[in-house]
Amino acid sequence: MSNSSSSSNKQIARAASTVMFAYVLSNLVGLIRQVLVSNTFGTNSQLDAFYAAVTIPDLLFNLLAGGALASAFIPIFTDVLKKENSRLAFDLFSSIVSLILLVLGIGSLITVYFAPTIVSKVIFVFQPNLDSGLLQLTINLLRIIMIAPTIFGISGIVMGVLNTHQKFLIPALAPVVNWLGWIIGIVFIVPTQGIFGLAWGYVIGACLHLLVQIPVLLSLEKITIPTPKDLMNNKVIQILKLMGPRLFGVGAVQINFLINTMLATSLGEGSLSAINVGRMIMTMPLFVIAQAIATAALPTFSAQVAKNEKADMVHSLTATLRGVLVLSIPASIGLIILRNPITAILFQRGKFDAHSTELVAWAILWYTAGLVGHAIVEILSRAFYALHDTKTPVTIGILAMGLNVVLSFVFVALFTKMSWMPHGGLALANSLATAIEAGFLIYYIRKHLGGIETKALGISFFQFTLASLLMVLCIYSWQLFSAGYGDWIEVLGGVVFGAIAYLFGLILLRIPELSIARAYITKVLSRVSRR
Repeated sequence: MSNSSSSSNKQIARAASTVMFAYVLSNLVGLIRQVLVSNTFGTNSQLDAFYAAVTIPDLLFNLLAGGALASAFIPIFTDVLKKENSRLAFDLFSSIVSLILLVLGIGSLITVYFAPTIVSKVIFVFQPNLDSGLLQLTINLLRIIMIAPTIFGISGIVMGVLNTHQKFLIPALAPVVNWLGWIIGIVFIVPTQGIFGLAWGYVIGACLHLLVQIPVLLSLEKITIPTPKDLMNNKVIQILKLMGPRLFGVGAVQINFLINTMLATSLGEGSLSAINVGRMIMTMPLFVIAQAIATAALPTFSAQVAKNEKADMVHSLTATLRGVLVLSIPASIGLIILRNPITAILFQRGKFDAHSTELVAWAILWYTAGLVGHAIVEILSRAFYALHDTKTPVTIGILAMGLNVVLSFVFVALFTKMSWMPHGGLALANSLATAIEAGFLIYYIRKHLGGIETKALGISFFQFTLASLLMVLCIYSWQLFSAGYGDWIEVLGGVVFGAIAYLFGLILLRIPELSIARAYITKVLSRVSRR
């Protein structure tokens, strides 16, 4: 491994630790937000209407500005920043922000105007006899929430610019203030306006998400107002071309989410709320582990590609994947085992009853089965974007999402036939399709980079799984011992003793990641003691 590669790996590790801290905080605040939502609404039809309404602005944002545009913008912005100058890079930023304002603004107005048709003919297409009151509620919620996509679109691009400048803390804290917006809506607006308070909280959160990043952005470079000619300069066109294939991939993902929403609305009251809460619980460790590391890795990968250091990128990518696996494998297994008491502890109070716990825990089981696959996809997709190749991950993503849609219908029917709660079939379809997507991405990134350290990854996967089996044995033993002492004792003991068992397994297997972590912690403690 070259000194440059080693330095890049350390840079990713430092940035990832910063982002992880912020993501942990974000997840804690997000969890408080979800607890308040669940206590207030349980898993009733009003909350189903809110989640159904959110599907459309999420689709519009991700399709036109979120994952598609951001993933195309960051590599080009980085390239201009490294090879030309900061002024030109920020002129490009201004042009992209102006396009977002134009396109998302018009898209939002069109959605508001056609909201009745969208809700009745798309979201609730499998429920032709839906109660008119619930239909109108969803329409009204959608019209409020459509204020947010344009704001989130701008905020997402700002986040990419700050990450490119190796400023990770404030962008990573943006989701924290977003959840605070929700909490403001729940605490101060819901008591007088009911579920509409949650919609206004969503909008407030979007505003805070952007505003918290503006001071750091303004400290980097003066922001200019682009001319109409600047909106379609060569670099903007290059971004749009790079965005094109990615747009199809994001579209496939969003269509899949939309179909899941449409199916869930027909599976009985609470099904849509349950899969949303279950997915949120699964994505908590995913955000902390994979998205934190992926966010930190993309600028480094992009810089390595810009400097034609592909060999170093191979080392960095392998180290990053191993770092993700060592955390995501035990997180997935532990959450599956402890899903029921965790759900009860977090949510079972107020209007969230034992039946709601059963619905959510069932969704967690099948979603969490795909946690490792999701984590791998997060990292590998960033590697392709850094290589300016959006076509490969998009093609694979479209095929995977197509499979997801087919499997959703198949598993819902199968679960219904087996007298299982059918919304679990939607979660299982997502997990299986994502695992297949991860496998194909590994195959093609090897071809793209002339090979990656597959043997090292295979050995690491086996070792981490072996250590996790020791953790499983420990958790099950604790569950037998603590039976009758309550959910808190079961979860706390399971987490603590399970983590100790997993760490002991890693020590026995002499995992190199432990040495890296120990050196980093020692360095941080040394700095703290000197202060």
